[in-house]
Amino acid sequence: MAIIVYNYLTRRKEEFKPIHEGYVGIYVCGPTIYDHAHIGHAKAYVSFDTIVRYLRFRGYQVRYVQNITDVGHLTDDADEGEDKIVKRAQKDRVEPMELVETYMRSYFEDMDALNVVRPNISPRPSCHITEQIGLIELLLERGHAYEVNGSVYFDVSSWPEYGKLSGRRLEEQEEGVRVAINPEKKHPADFALWKRAERGHLLRWPSPWGWGYPGWHIECSVMATKYLGQPFDIHGGGLENIFPHNECEIAQIEAATGKPFCNYWLLNNMVTVNGVKMGKSLGNAIPIKEMLTRYRPMTLRFFILSSHYRSPTDFSEAALDAADRGLERLTSAVSLVRARLQTAPDGDLDAEWAARLEDYRARFVEAMDDDFNTPRAIAALFDLSREVNALLNSGQPVSRATLEAIHDLYQSLGGQALGLIFDEPVRGDLVSSRDTLVDGLMRILIDLRHQARQARDWAAADAIRDRLAELGIVLEDGPEGTRWRPSR
Repeated sequence: MAIIVYNYLTRRKEEFKPIHEGYVGIYVCGPTIYDHAHIGHAKAYVSFDTIVRYLRFRGYQVRYVQNITDVGHLTDDADEGEDKIVKRAQKDRVEPMELVETYMRSYFEDMDALNVVRPNISPRPSCHITEQIGLIELLLERGHAYEVNGSVYFDVSSWPEYGKLSGRRLEEQEEGVRVAINPEKKHPADFALWKRAERGHLLRWPSPWGWGYPGWHIECSVMATKYLGQPFDIHGGGLENIFPHNECEIAQIEAATGKPFCNYWLLNNMVTVNGVKMGKSLGNAIPIKEMLTRYRPMTLRFFILSSHYRSPTDFSEAALDAADRGLERLTSAVSLVRARLQTAPDGDLDAEWAARLEDYRARFVEAMDDDFNTPRAIAALFDLSREVNALLNSGQPVSRATLEAIHDLYQSLGGQALGLIFDEPVRGDLVSSRDTLVDGLMRILIDLRHQARQARDWAAADAIRDRLAELGIVLEDGPEGTRWRPSR
């Protein structure tokens, strides 16, 4: 069965056909490194990590390129504003690249916690200045750019296809101009390829037009095609950047080369917080590190995957608590399978369960093949868990081969494809040593309750259960003994 993707370039679902059979090249716009990563970054990079994981799950060899923006990302209209990295470095009284190194490490720490597989290549614009200058020179040579006072701008009027991704035409852009018009530009929609650096600017390089630094858009065009060729298969990023960033990426590289940039544009939707669009200026951009002191990393990942990557994701305490409970249902089922494996009798794989597992695999694949529909894929895992729990709580013997097949399916679908780690439920701010201590104390209480029940001291047994319930801990008695879990 073919994978179907929603291509923002055509505004419709299409069968995914890679340029080279069995190989996929994907470029995703990475973060601008001047602060700790926030939940908007979590949504974007968990989403594309899952897309990459699933492509590999389906047998493709994937080269995943995600840049780290360390220069040239500007505020306001992406031409006239101040460089965010330089501004923050000046505020913190550090070198810009010192700032970048600090927050790049922080970003990868957060991604590692969320089980986001590192990209094959994480290029930085500051290491590709020569290539960017070369592309700008080619645009000048072909009449698609012009130089003014040491800055170089792309001439949008020279490229009739400008607007084909976003659907915004030059006339609309001219009417909707909201910032002061730069007198250096021929047209308000023209964008900077190279900006001259005023005296004292901390990030600047020599060029044929004087000291300066690259514009934001030129960086991604250069790095994507350098490592993936042109055209390549998939360009990913946030829907909020479809204009001007993604639009400008297409215009400058296609105008320079006369070849398509890439074949499929996959864009994730925005993040809201309690129904309000997230943004640093609004003060509601929650750092991932803060979230991970309140929720375990897999809860955050599971929450993101519970909505489609093209749908808005609304962060709230209630929604995250619901995700925590949902993940716990899956985790509990996997833990029960693992516990039963310790004492399972030898035997062949049950034929009826072999067929059921194939059905669940097919349901999962059908969901993910439909534009990576993670909510439907997770629903299949929930239905599987319902049947697994019924089987293991029925009291009937289950062979080791059957349990291993069930466990392997969880690991294949939930682990390999979705990137979920099925460990015992633990809150995000508990370190492993404390986890061991808590689990040990709970085992002591469970053993004391078991001894009281054997002695028919029902009052003592019930008192242990009830006191734990008051603390938000539920005891579950089953064929394999008593397990505990948080009540929420």
